[in-house]
Amino acid sequence: MRALVLLVCLSVCCLAQRPQPCASPPLLTGSLSVMTQSEKLSAFAKFSYDALRKIIHFREFGSYDNKTFHTDALLLFRQGVLYKINYRNHTCCKKRLNTKFHPIAVPRNASLLGQAVLGSSSGPGQGLLVNSWTGELQMKKGGTAKYLSTTTEFGCIPVSTLFHTDRSGWVVTSFFNNVLGIPNPQELIPPSFCVDAQLEEEDGEDPVTFFSLF
Repeated sequence: MRALVLLVCLSVCCLAQRPQPCASPPLLTGSLSVMTQSEKLSAFAKFSYDALRKIIHFREFGSYDNKTFHTDALLLFRQGVLYKINYRNHTCCKKRLNTKFHPIAVPRNASLLGQAVLGSSSGPGQGLLVNSWTGELQMKKGGTAKYLSTTTEFGCIPVSTLFHTDRSGWVVTSFFNNVLGIPNPQELIPPSFCVDAQLEEEDGEDPVTFFSLF
């Protein structure tokens, strides 16, 4: 009987310690790199992420279809507006933002693939404990997408994401230099020269970015 009670207690403890799907901090600043399987897109971006007010600001540069590009964009999801900003010329392009805000999070129906240590567990500060999750998402234009997402065990900070659709193939995103909070809140406010910007109609499809994949 004592052995049975001990076994039940151990089982409960193991279940309690099992990693659960999580959401990243609502205020996050950092950098990321993106690369597609076809090598059509290769990009680097710095981002500011505010899940409370549903705002993302990112500065991105890279190569798409053998053409280099640079984008400085402020996405205001509640207002349904995207600003493309040129600080050098003090110009601003205002467009409709028809995409819904998707918080950085592990979907609730994700399956735990495993837990591992990045680096080494031999000494303090030599490794990072992470969880890897896998699953499928229903795309807004139909079809499904496969993903493999890795986050830190403590804090649910994004580390990397592998995302696959029939349109884009595999897309690999790596996060680094993440900082909790928004050191410069002004980055989430349209600059003064954007106040009089007129809403423009879409004139074609923009290069694929990390944020346009979802």
